[in-house]
Amino acid sequence: MSGSKIARLFFAAFVFAGLVVLAACRSGGEAPYARDESGIGGTTLIVYTTFSSNFANPIIEMFERRYDVTVEMHIAGTGATLARLREEADDPQADIMWGGGLFSLIPEVGLFEDFISVNEPYMLENQRNTEGSITRFTTSARLLMVNTDLAGDIEIRGYECLLNPALRGRIAIADPAAHASSFNHLVNQLYAMGGGDPHAGWGYVESFIINVDGIIRSDSAAVHQGVADGEFTVGLTYEEAPFLHMEAGANVEVVYIEEGIVATSTGVAIVAGAGNRAAAEASINFVTSYEVQVFIESSLFRRVARADVPSTSALVANADLNWIMADTEYILHHRYEWIERFWELWMSHRY
Repeated sequence: MSGSKIARLFFAAFVFAGLVVLAACRSGGEAPYARDESGIGGTTLIVYTTFSSNFANPIIEMFERRYDVTVEMHIAGTGATLARLREEADDPQADIMWGGGLFSLIPEVGLFEDFISVNEPYMLENQRNTEGSITRFTTSARLLMVNTDLAGDIEIRGYECLLNPALRGRIAIADPAAHASSFNHLVNQLYAMGGGDPHAGWGYVESFIINVDGIIRSDSAAVHQGVADGEFTVGLTYEEAPFLHMEAGANVEVVYIEEGIVATSTGVAIVAGAGNRAAAEASINFVTSYEVQVFIESSLFRRVARADVPSTSALVANADLNWIMADTEYILHHRYEWIERFWELWMSHRY
């Protein structure tokens, strides 16, 4: 049986497991579907999110049922969402920002209000809200998504394999200045291919850019969709994307980067001046609750921020991955410098 068929069987099994969890939750007083008496029922929560509708909708629907709240969701990339929040700072239109990597959110901490979730004591030690305003929601491993029909005999095990001339023009990436998933891959490349020293990784990045051959996707969703649709052989993406395509029948597989992986976290935060503060607080407490985080881990293929959630999904166990330790503060300090250098190299190799 092929790897992609096995993965689809795993997916079906774990979606079923997730549904069992939800069914069990319905009988408990703290369950996502249990009616809440907080007094926010009938209100509208405006959510700016970087998550795809496939990921976000099941969670939003559970939240709406529990709180009798209407959620108005606006989906865009991290860069576009943050730019919109900056433009609206004098007249905020959103209540929360849900998603976006910490490397993108922390420099914009002034856009958010202080809030500590009731679930903060249950977070992993390295997933604590140290800024006072950005609650950790999930964590993710960068990976490669491979179209098995197009790859054929081409070996793809990690970043070094992406320099294969046979893959020239067949690699999907997005703009690291606009999309957190792409910037996170740039960080991962610098650390992994620099032997732990990000400044030593630029030689690899330049060679990689040459092999990408001038093609850059409009957004991060177009990366994994392009691989699933057969436009590209391999894409640099985030962890849950390939599994969702597998479930839909695409012949794709997951490749965890053999040179090493820098873990990246996503956040959720209340927008400064939010018009519906009570619902915003409830939504953050909800998405970080035990029941919802179990559902995310078991059925949506995202590693979660809570320490007490069992690993029940098809994701490779943390202990079995080659993790790279990286200094978040150092990355934040060099973020704009690295993006600028990426684009200098990109423009120097346009044909």
